[in-house]
Amino acid sequence: MVNISQVRQAIITALPKETSSYGNPINSKQLYIPPGHENALQLNCNLIVGARGVGKSTWTSALAEPQSKSIIGANISELENTQVQKGFAETTDKELYPDIKIFNNLLQKQFEPPDIWQAVIVRWLSKVIDYKIPHKDWISSVSWVKKNAEQVVNIIQKASEHLRSNGRNALIVFDALDRTSNNWQQMDDIVRELLKQVLYLKTFSNISAKVFLREDQFSRNVKNFPDASKLLANRAELTWQMNDLHGLLWQYFCNAPGDSGLVLRGIYKEVVGEEPIKQGDVWVLHDDVKREGARQRKLFEKLAGEWMGNNSRRGSTYSWVVKHLADGTGSTSPRSFLLAIKEAAEESARKDSMYPLHYEAIKQGVQKASLNRVEEIAEDYPWIRELCGKLENLNVPIEFDSIKARWIEYYPRGPGNIKTDSLPPQNADGGWIGIKEELVRIGVFDTMRDGRINMPDIYRVGFRLGRKGGVKPVD
Repeated sequence: MVNISQVRQAIITALPKETSSYGNPINSKQLYIPPGHENALQLNCNLIVGARGVGKSTWTSALAEPQSKSIIGANISELENTQVQKGFAETTDKELYPDIKIFNNLLQKQFEPPDIWQAVIVRWLSKVIDYKIPHKDWISSVSWVKKNAEQVVNIIQKASEHLRSNGRNALIVFDALDRTSNNWQQMDDIVRELLKQVLYLKTFSNISAKVFLREDQFSRNVKNFPDASKLLANRAELTWQMNDLHGLLWQYFCNAPGDSGLVLRGIYKEVVGEEPIKQGDVWVLHDDVKREGARQRKLFEKLAGEWMGNNSRRGSTYSWVVKHLADGTGSTSPRSFLLAIKEAAEESARKDSMYPLHYEAIKQGVQKASLNRVEEIAEDYPWIRELCGKLENLNVPIEFDSIKARWIEYYPRGPGNIKTDSLPPQNADGGWIGIKEELVRIGVFDTMRDGRINMPDIYRVGFRLGRKGGVKPVD
């Protein structure tokens, strides 16, 4: 007989200590492909848009790693014969692409973004056909590309012919493009010119490119060039539905190491009626367990009970945790979800509970996930921590005038006075209304029907704002 503490410890063991891959190799046993993400991984999908924490860096790393790519290839067969390389990413690899310092140095030396991106692409494709180009440093490579336009075309064309004759494809992947510049206008030029190069590669068979963009980058003027619609036609957006998150959770559970995996697969078998499917050394969920339904719901209720309290008035555990981790756009990131469940398991050990996950501990899990989410968003948008940190102890929903008054106390000369070492607010020129619109678009603020501003728990708790009847802010 397995007791509650054993299940609780198995949950803690199964879930990662670090919920972000930071561009590092992916554990193939934990690789989960939501049905809605399959289109984004097809070779003909060149542009993928997503918020923080939805999988852009994960898919960039997974596609570039042979073992994880082979797992993806089991679902998307065209990837089986595709060699993949990173063209820009969160991790530094100066052999493959220039980092932000080198990029800015090249721009200061009067090289243009298209020359830089062509150098990245040609460095890659020249290896495919064993053609030598200068690669002592990026200045030598970009200089050669700028002076040898015809040879650049020849390299791409010969690489395409070589790949086609060998029945293979080549894919280059670009991610974390906000790390190319700390200036919005310059970054727009960099991204726009990259998209032009991606469009150009579409004219060659067997060569493809993928660009992963943050939503705020995509919303800017990076698409205003001829034939951009050819890229937009197959654009994909990375989102996670409730069933996707629970499917991911059980992918981790079923592939937990040692006795933890045995315990959690035992629960799976008890609810589903059979063990998960074994594919090589990876346990895979049954298709109906990946979808929202009775089996998926019962699996979570086996761990947390049915209700977030003693009765149904507090809501279902299955849906409550996902909804309270959602941002203002209704999106919940897998990072936040996994972290909340892990924290809930750890906190449940301190409570008297008939389930491995106590409902009060789940609330504490949301608190921990909120703190983590605030740290994450501050990496991408340092100005958000600066501004929302000034709203501590306010209660939401709240009139925007009250928020603006608080900001004016600290920034009497307006939002243009906000100091940041990274990209500033896009709409700072629009005054405090522009800042509000930016926070709504990112999902930190949510505008209610009566015009008041709400802040979803995933941010509110970490920024220490209150809400009547809501999860308490972190002390």
